Amino acid sequence: MRLPDRLLVLLIASLLLAGCGSGGGMKIGKIKGDYWAAPEYDVRDDRSARKRMKYDELMSVVGDRFNRGELDEAAKFARAAQKLDPKGPDAFTALAVVESRRGQTVAAGEAYRKAAELAPLRGDVLNNYGTWLCSNGHPAEALVWFDRALADPEYDSRAAALANAGGCALDAGQNERAEVDLRQALALSPDNPFALESMARSEVAQGRYFEARAFYQRRLAAAPATVSVLQLAIQVEERLGDRIAAGRFQQRLREEFPSSAASNPQG
Repeated sequence: MRLPDRLLVLLIASLLLAGCGSGGGMKIGKIKGDYWAAPEYDVRDDRSARKRMKYDELMSVVGDRFNRGELDEAAKFARAAQKLDPKGPDAFTALAVVESRRGQTVAAGEAYRKAAELAPLRGDVLNNYGTWLCSNGHPAEALVWFDRALADPEYDSRAAALANAGGCALDAGQNERAEVDLRQALALSPDNPFALESMARSEVAQGRYFEARAFYQRRLAAAPATVSVLQLAIQVEERLGDRIAAGRFQQRLREEFPSSAASNPQG
């Protein structure tokens, strides 16, 4: 199962807005609304402090341009931040987000990989690269990076990494691992939409359609519907022999996602 593009952006949007994160002795700023507020530094007029402040300013501009949809400008400022601090992973992550939004998949992957190389122990960066790998046809390789992300004791988004790993394990045909990772993700975050949808798919793969129904229903209650979850609901209800329920989801698919309904004709 391919990780949806919206998940990629959600997983790393905080990095894009947050700029420098936690490396290099920098203080952490705060997100105000949709924008990054630069951190406050000790009053020191030295070269290192000025460089850090400039880096934060550049990353703030990246987030601003990205939010405005000015992707070429966002990419330009992300590269400027990279030149200012070639060892800072967050500028590479920000560029990866922008390139992904621009449809430049290969360039996005290269930027994610570079960020991971620069921060080999940072769970968020490793999770991002694993997500990209899984989304682009490399599920087995992605699992290695998710494991590395989960090994970071300071990583506070374990549910996201576990959900990603579980969904990716399904793609890799590792059904036992998928169930273990997904159940752990749901133990930490019971309403995680991706984990719930992936669990529904896992149950379908094992022919447990009543259990799959319970998971897709929880998924629909947790977040707005998507094409993939509606198609999954149709599949489950058809297997359970409930044509009326399947028809309702077919109708939702036509009304909410008309461009996708044609690829899933009512049977």
